[in-house]
Amino acid sequence: MNIGILGTRGIPNAYGGFEQFAQYLAKGLVEKGHIVFVYNSSSHPHQESTWSGIQIIHCNDPENRIGTAGQFIYDYNCLQDARKRDFDILLQLGYTSSSVWYRFWPKKAINIVNMDGLEWKRAKYNNLTQRFLKWAEGLAARNGDVLVADSIGIKDYIQTKYQKEAVYIPYGADIPESFSDSYLADFSLQANQYFLVIARMEPENNIEMVIQGYLESGHHYPLIIIGNIQNKYGQFLFKKYASVRFPGGIYDYALINSLRHFSALYFHGHSVGGTNPSLLEAMACGCNIAAHDNEFNRAILNDQAFYFSTSEDVKNIINEPQIETIAVTRKNMNIDKIKRIYNWEKIINDYEQVLKKAIEKGK
Repeated sequence: MNIGILGTRGIPNAYGGFEQFAQYLAKGLVEKGHIVFVYNSSSHPHQESTWSGIQIIHCNDPENRIGTAGQFIYDYNCLQDARKRDFDILLQLGYTSSSVWYRFWPKKAINIVNMDGLEWKRAKYNNLTQRFLKWAEGLAARNGDVLVADSIGIKDYIQTKYQKEAVYIPYGADIPESFSDSYLADFSLQANQYFLVIARMEPENNIEMVIQGYLESGHHYPLIIIGNIQNKYGQFLFKKYASVRFPGGIYDYALINSLRHFSALYFHGHSVGGTNPSLLEAMACGCNIAAHDNEFNRAILNDQAFYFSTSEDVKNIINEPQIETIAVTRKNMNIDKIKRIYNWEKIINDYEQVLKKAIEKGK
């Protein structure tokens, strides 16, 4: 198959979840003998035309110069390029800006849309933007030839809202072969004596709720929050909470996975969307997890986590005596889920089958 993937800032990942997913999926499909092109932002640090056997297409992305509007221009440029190519499949990751250009989607290719989460629920958006995102969601749902949902909750939502079937395929994670506590010295940390958050600096990830609960707990373990703090909300948190440590974004997998593994508690505050890649990675690293209480997180973690909805809950979780046998059981059960359900080999196979069936069925 000749496959194009757009909707991310590009690979190798230097940004977030969709980029991580595109990286793994594209590499896996290439290893299965397919030809895969990934669209990269012109500002992506990787400027070569290939990566790990994947063809890279750089398109002009003015977001750094003009802000959010640049995303729409970037997606438009990607689609205009895709129209010139002989793709069997065009896989669009997300719909925020690409769906408004649906009239320019390549007619010869089968357009598959990963519907992402409920973007319009994100707290950072005002009412006008939220209404736009609902409209964009509808465009993608109605015009996509095949829809993919990364959680059962999103699949059910699409069925109810648009009376259209979506294929459920979650994201995956690798179980690291080893962890090294030698990384901790660079952060002046001791194994199992710090709390950790890894997230994009967005209100709906409930980072401030975790910080407030941590401060209310009075616990002496440091709270480490990893993620790029250059956006407005990141700067707000950084300036307001001087006693919390913000080392910034970290993309060294051996380092980040070791920090996860040796944390005493890993807080996952994401509240919008489906199967979040950072949660799966925390599970794969054997973290003791406290997650925001919502249907998406519960569908993945079940009873293998603490849950919080308020800063008071966070405080109580931190101060609750940890029973080692329960923690070990939870960790092992979460690792087992990664092996059985959320492993990349299975995810890539599932996507390949969806792509093949779509081509066999045609439009």
